[in-house]
Amino acid sequence: MGKAINLRKRVSSYFKDKNLGEKTRQLVLNIADIKTISVTSEIEAFLLEERLIKKYHPKFNISLKDAKTYPFIEINKKEKYPSVILTRKKENNNSIYFGPYTNINSLRTVLKMLRKIFPYVSVKNHPNYICLYNHLGLCPCPNVLKDLGYKNNINHLIDFLNGKTKKVVLDLEKEREQYSNSEFFEEANEIQKKIENIKLITSSFYKPFEYELNPNLKIDVINNQLTELKNVLNKNDVKVSSLERIECFDISNISGKSATASLVVFKNGEKDSNSYRRFKIKGFYNNKANDFAMLQETLKRRFKHKEWAMPNLIIVDGGKGQVSSAIKLLYAIDVKIPIMGLAKKEEIIINQNLKEIKLPKSSSSLKLIMRIRDEAHRFAITYHRKLREKLIYD
Repeated sequence: MGKAINLRKRVSSYFKDKNLGEKTRQLVLNIADIKTISVTSEIEAFLLEERLIKKYHPKFNISLKDAKTYPFIEINKKEKYPSVILTRKKENNNSIYFGPYTNINSLRTVLKMLRKIFPYVSVKNHPNYICLYNHLGLCPCPNVLKDLGYKNNINHLIDFLNGKTKKVVLDLEKEREQYSNSEFFEEANEIQKKIENIKLITSSFYKPFEYELNPNLKIDVINNQLTELKNVLNKNDVKVSSLERIECFDISNISGKSATASLVVFKNGEKDSNSYRRFKIKGFYNNKANDFAMLQETLKRRFKHKEWAMPNLIIVDGGKGQVSSAIKLLYAIDVKIPIMGLAKKEEIIINQNLKEIKLPKSSSSLKLIMRIRDEAHRFAITYHRKLREKLIYD
């Protein structure tokens, strides 16, 4: 029993490797059947694996079985450079404790993810030299490097552990804009990475038992999202008979510099990475962030490609301004495809009349739109980062 991102590679390795250990060799000899359950994220796969191991007690899985410890996360805010450690006793009145947690392995997994976003000191009395974790980007060694932003980082981590993820993202966005306005683009880029990673690990997921009850849960969820989105559009006078192909566009730039655009494609509600496209903005906009003109340029270039399949729906990252600009461009080139925008506060802007729709946070269709928008943003910012790095080193 196990999890893998590349299932084919993981399973085939058991049969190709001739130097298997005795335990693994016995495991292969006892294989009678292979069953798979698809999930939407690595953390879901971890939690599901843990649940199934505890339920079935497979002979060859010895890790993740022990859930008899109940650790806490301890952060001592009174320290000059607070450390983040695991403990089983609440003994320090100056510390903040989170927990208890019923499974230390799940806890360590979550902390491992968080440490990549918010690097922290993981031991009391950190030595006065650069540690190994610093080279891995996991510890800022604040007592050695005198990191003035360390406590701010710890405050973000505390907010995150308290469930205030939106507050953390908003605070980081403000920091990013401050760096950007001061033309500290590398610092702004690092903040953007944190925001992207937070969105990644906090994306909605389903509890392990739900996958166990319904192995086709992922497909059912996607179909439900597509059906609900189609209903939302049709109820608001946007007639669509199919959402087989959805295209989403996002513009990425810092004060108009190294501007890029991304096109991501979702087929039947799932990513079609082979159809993704990147655009380096060619128009001269006086080094200003003219997202409207950049979006129009991107759409015009996209629809010159008659060999690309036509979408059933276009989503743009932005509000009425972006949607209005996109509509004008499509009208000018005689392309008739429904357009939808997703604004910053998750309002949906639809088509010609720029109607604003506010869907509940629990809406399946909203989750689908946000998932597509976030993927477009991730794809755009990756290319934008490459172009900016090229400018730095050229």
